[in-house]
Amino acid sequence: MENPADSVQKVGLSDYLAAERTLLAWIRTGLALMGFGFVVARFGLFLRQMQSLGAASGHHGYGLSLWFGTALILAGVILNIFAGLHHIGVVRTLDSGAYPKRHPTAQAVAVALFLAAIGLAMTVCLVSVR
Repeated sequence: MENPADSVQKVGLSDYLAAERTLLAWIRTGLALMGFGFVVARFGLFLRQMQSLGAASGHHGYGLSLWFGTALILAGVILNIFAGLHHIGVVRTLDSGAYPKRHPTAQAVAVALFLAAIGLAMTVCLVSVR
C-alpha cells in the first residue's frame, strides 16, 4: 500500500512562478486586445479623413469600426480582470498548501470564440462595404 506521506505534494516556488507566468501571459493577451481594439476603432476615423480628402469613395460604412474596436477593448479589460481574479484564487490555494484543482480552459476558449465572432463580423462588414 501507498504511504499517505508519499501522496502529499509540497507546493514550491516553481508553482508560484508558473502561476505568475500564466497571469503575465493573460495580461499580455488583454493588452494586445486593447491595442488592436484601439487600432480598429481609429481605422474608421482614418477612412473618414481619407474620404474628406477625396482619396476614398463616397460610401459611409465606417461607423462599425468604432463598435468593433470598443468591443475588443472591453474584451481586453474583462480578460485582465478575470485573469487577476483567477490568479488571486490560485495563489490563495497555493498558500494553503494545496494545488489548484484542474479545470477546463474556459477562459481561453471563450476568448477564442469571441475573437472568432468579432473577426467574422469584421470580415462581413469589410466585404459588404466594398
